[in-house]
Amino acid sequence: MGCNGSTLAKIHNLDELILETGFSSSHICRLYDRFHALDKDDKGSLNRSDFQNISELAVNPLGDRIINAFFPDGMDLIDFNSFVRILARFRPVDQNPKKEPNAPEPINSRVNKLKFAFQLYDQDKDGKISKNELLQVLRMMLGVQVTEEQLESITDRTIQEADLDGDNAISFKEFKKSLDKVDIEHKMSIRFLR
Repeated sequence: MGCNGSTLAKIHNLDELILETGFSSSHICRLYDRFHALDKDDKGSLNRSDFQNISELAVNPLGDRIINAFFPDGMDLIDFNSFVRILARFRPVDQNPKKEPNAPEPINSRVNKLKFAFQLYDQDKDGKISKNELLQVLRMMLGVQVTEEQLESITDRTIQEADLDGDNAISFKEFKKSLDKVDIEHKMSIRFLR
C-alpha cells in the first residue's frame, strides 16, 4: 500500500490531525495503512485484541498496560483519529520547535511523554504511584530474575529516593523530578516515522 490522494481523502479531519499531532500527511498515511492492517475485520475501529496481535506488545511485560493506555476511560474501541493522537505522544520531539504564545503543550512534549509513562504505573488513577503499584511493575519487568526480597528492596529504595513529601508514594511531580536526567524524548520516541 502506498500513500496517495484517495487514501488521504478517506481520513476525516486530516488538516486538524496534522496540526494537532505534528505528523506529516505521509506519516499519517503510513499510520492509516498500519491501522487498517490491524483492523482485520475492516470495522473502522480497533479493540484490545487487535493490539494483542502486535508481536512487540505480546512479548512486552507491560504490553497489557500499554494496550490499556490506548483505551482511556473504559472505552472498548478506538477509531483511527484516536489511534493517531495516542501514537503522536511517541513522535520524536522537534529540535527547534516554533513556540507560539499561549499555544498548548505539544502532544509529544516531554511532559506528555512522562504523563503517559506515569499512567502505566498509576493503575488506580489516584495521581500517585504507591509501593504496591511500583512493585507490580517491577515484578512484570524483572520476573524471576530477582528474589521477592530484592524486589521489595528496590521498591523501597526507589520510593525513598523519589518521595519528596514523605507520603510513601510518588506523585507525578516527584516522578517528573526523578527522571530529570533521563532522556525521555529519546526513550519514548518511535523512529519508524522518519
